[in-house]
Amino acid sequence: MLLVLLSLCAAISALTVTDIHPEDPAAGRQLAKLALQKYGTEPNVLIVVRDTAADRAFAQAINDELVTGGVNVVGIVSGTPRSAILQLTQTLAAGENVDVIATHHFASQWEVLNASRLAQVSEKPIKVIRPPSYRWPSFLTKNNLLSILNQNAPIAIMAIGMTLVIITAGIDLSVGSLMALAAVVTAVSLRDYLGGAEANGGAVALAFGIAMLVCAVVGAVAGLLITVFKIPPFVATLGLMMVARGACYILAGGADAVMIDAPAISSLYDASVLGVSSQIILMVVLFITAHVVMTHTPFGRYVYAVGGNVSAARLSGVPVMAVLISVYIVCGLCAGVAGVLDASHFLTGRPKAGEFYELQVIAAVVVGGTSLMGGEGKIFGTLIGALILGVIQNGLNMAGVDSYRQMVIYGALILVAVVVDQLKKKVINPGIVS
Repeated sequence: MLLVLLSLCAAISALTVTDIHPEDPAAGRQLAKLALQKYGTEPNVLIVVRDTAADRAFAQAINDELVTGGVNVVGIVSGTPRSAILQLTQTLAAGENVDVIATHHFASQWEVLNASRLAQVSEKPIKVIRPPSYRWPSFLTKNNLLSILNQNAPIAIMAIGMTLVIITAGIDLSVGSLMALAAVVTAVSLRDYLGGAEANGGAVALAFGIAMLVCAVVGAVAGLLITVFKIPPFVATLGLMMVARGACYILAGGADAVMIDAPAISSLYDASVLGVSSQIILMVVLFITAHVVMTHTPFGRYVYAVGGNVSAARLSGVPVMAVLISVYIVCGLCAGVAGVLDASHFLTGRPKAGEFYELQVIAAVVVGGTSLMGGEGKIFGTLIGALILGVIQNGLNMAGVDSYRQMVIYGALILVAVVVDQLKKKVINPGIVS
């Protein structure tokens, strides 16, 4: 699977080689240094960017580097082409020269910054400079790679719990609905019981805890239905999927979303360490924890034993019922974590959140090498499976493939993975007849 992932990355990289136009603070500092080398400290510089947080950081980097080098920066324009030409006209009307306009590739294409238009407002020629472009696969840019991890973190987190369930030869179709339920419970708890717009960080953390607890309880119900009442996992979790989705709409009063006004709600999603999103870090920590549990604890051995042969596990003293209930609780908790991340991201509780996510979660687990027959699978294999799906989705998005065709591809991947698993079993155990 790791070889497949690397091959996919190489193929998509080869297909996405293009001109890269950097717009980050590092590019801003580089542009300022190039301007100092080429023009010295003589020119007056106007910085022009769009009105976005990223562009403002880019502009500030240019400004700081130029000012440190002794260059006169006449102003920073963060806005539209109209505001750029207006600022330029006002600066020139005030008797101050503008010799150089520092910007990035996107803004340099504005009609107001072309040579003929600038010649209409200034008698002296004005140079427009931007960071140098370079050829590189757009797939392999830092922002794109982090985006793949960030967008697929909720899927990967839910896939941890699904891995445990599938290793026990079960299935959980409710994870997408539980994700939505966690988001809606978070929103309703904050709105109605924990202070609304005045809720502080402690209240938000409590709302997150309540939402995850609700999902864990639903997971426990699924485990009880399967172990005590002997309901097949497919049927039990299918019913709970419908119950959870309906509960989302009931709690939301039929609305498409429940708004969350508490400012602290975004802290979980917005936090980062060295530019890496908090949910990526959380995903990595959870995978490492799950790997340790499954490879170095009795619980992990019990999970494999139950999936390999439930009768033999029971005769060996493995608490089968407790293990099965526990894996469904873990699966519910993982869905709850994904749900609170969704609420923190979108600042709402969305009843439609997680629709069809169960398909992607199961695909990640199966593509990662976990057998639907139970008894086989690795946590880090699931991580690789989730990354494979993320890379494929990213490549399809770059190619402009719509979501419906992507669903077809996900379904086909599950079928291919199951066929490969069956063929592998026949090769290893040629005497087995299915």
